[in-house]
Amino acid sequence: MEQTVEQKLKALYELQTIHSKIDKIRQIRGELPVEVADLEDEVAGLETRIQKIKNELDDTEDAIVNRKNMIKEAQTLIKKYDAQLKEVKNNREYDALTKEIEIQNLEIQVCEKKIREYGFEINSKTEIYDKAQANLEMRKGDLDAKKTELETITAETEKEEDALLKKAEKAQNAIEDRLLFAYNRLRTNAVNGLAVVTIERDSCSGCFNKIPPQRQLDIRQRKKIIVCEHCGRILVDEALTHEVAEA
Repeated sequence: MEQTVEQKLKALYELQTIHSKIDKIRQIRGELPVEVADLEDEVAGLETRIQKIKNELDDTEDAIVNRKNMIKEAQTLIKKYDAQLKEVKNNREYDALTKEIEIQNLEIQVCEKKIREYGFEINSKTEIYDKAQANLEMRKGDLDAKKTELETITAETEKEEDALLKKAEKAQNAIEDRLLFAYNRLRTNAVNGLAVVTIERDSCSGCFNKIPPQRQLDIRQRKKIIVCEHCGRILVDEALTHEVAEA
C-alpha cells in the first residue's frame, strides 16, 4: 500500500530525529579525540624540550669538568716551571719560563671565568627545566583525565549509537528511494546535518528565513512535500513533530 504524503513526512522527520541523536553523540565524542591528540602532541613537545635542556645541562657540566681539569694541568705546569726556574742558567731561559708561568696563570683565570659563566647558565637552565617539568606533569594529568573521559563516553555511547543506527536503518526502509536520496543529499550539504526542519516563529528553523503565510498553510495541510525556497530543506509543521514523538 502506497504511503500518504503525511506518512512520508512523518517517516522523514522520524529518521531526522534519529540521525540528530547520532550526530549529537558523535559530536560529543568527536571533540574529545582531537583534545586528546592535541594534549599528546603538547606532552611529546614538552618531553623533547626537557630532554634537550637536560642534554644542554649535561654538556655544560662536562664543560665545567673539562675546565677544572685544564686548571689542574695549568697548576701542574706552573709547579714544574717554578722548579725549573731554580735551575736556570741564563736570562733567556728565565724569561721563557716566566712567560710560560704567566700563560698558565692566564689560562687558569680564563677557565675560572668560564666556570662562573657555566654556573650562571646551569642555574638559568635548571629553572627553565624545573618549570617545563612541572608543566609536563600538569599536562600529563590533563591528558590522563581526557583519555579517561573519552574511554568513559565511548563505553557509554557505543551501545546507544549502535541501537540508534539499527533504528535508523529500520526507519530508512520505510522511505522510498527517491525521497531517501534527496534526504541524504540535504543532510550531507547541511552544516548541522538537518534535512527536515520545522517552522519556528514563521521562519524555517534551518536557515531562519521567513515563510509566507500561504506556504505555512500548505505545510500544515500535509498534502505535498514542501521545501524551503531558500535552503532547500524539507519543511514540516510543529504539530507533526509532536505526533511523531508521541507515536
